[in-house]
Amino acid sequence: MNMLRTTVLLALLTALLVWVGSILGGHQGAVIAFVIAAAINFFSYWFSDKIVIKMYQGQEITPQDDPELYGMVQDLTQRAGLPMPKVYMLPQETPNAFATGRNPQHAAVAVTAGIRRILDKRELAGVLGHELAHVANRDILVSTIAATLAGAISYLAQMAQWAAIFGGGHRDDREGGSNMISLLVMMIVAPLAAMLIQMAVSRSREYGADVGGAKTTGDPLISQRFA
Repeated sequence: MNMLRTTVLLALLTALLVWVGSILGGHQGAVIAFVIAAAINFFSYWFSDKIVIKMYQGQEITPQDDPELYGMVQDLTQRAGLPMPKVYMLPQETPNAFATGRNPQHAAVAVTAGIRRILDKRELAGVLGHELAHVANRDILVSTIAATLAGAISYLAQMAQWAAIFGGGHRDDREGGSNMISLLVMMIVAPLAAMLIQMAVSRSREYGADVGGAKTTGDPLISQRFA
């Protein structure tokens, strides 16, 4: 049921993007928006992990670099029945950890220097168990696609603002692509709807990760506290 709900939400995001494209450019705009959505899905599937790790300047670690952290991930991975992911350390001091990758066979787990320093072993295990549950549930790819689609919708809404400013909304387009009322509605509704759908996708996946993390660590209280 959770996967079905997420699929429906992603379909709504895609439909919203196509609708925004139709408002801006009529039938041609809808086709272009659909192509953009397909491209987003393609690049998110193949390259999301590399982009995120590079953006945060992550360095892959080995058992020799940090035996405790690597061993913790290895132990939790075995408990969860997952392939061993790559482990990365991020130089940021902000306490954070996340998982990325298109599927369990191509996953990575990253922790910042800040969270590595301030959490004890039990607390860090709770965080890592939660992130590995995201890997098992394939939540990472879903969340990345949702965020990218929502960003594209917001960007197109900003384009609509400029179109309205420069008089694009005054043209009478029989396909209904660029009249002023449609532009105004789209400028207000589209970003808000995209944000709400993205939040719904994220929240629906977090509940499953809480449950999975608790099962993997065998420590439900700490998993929920630091998820």
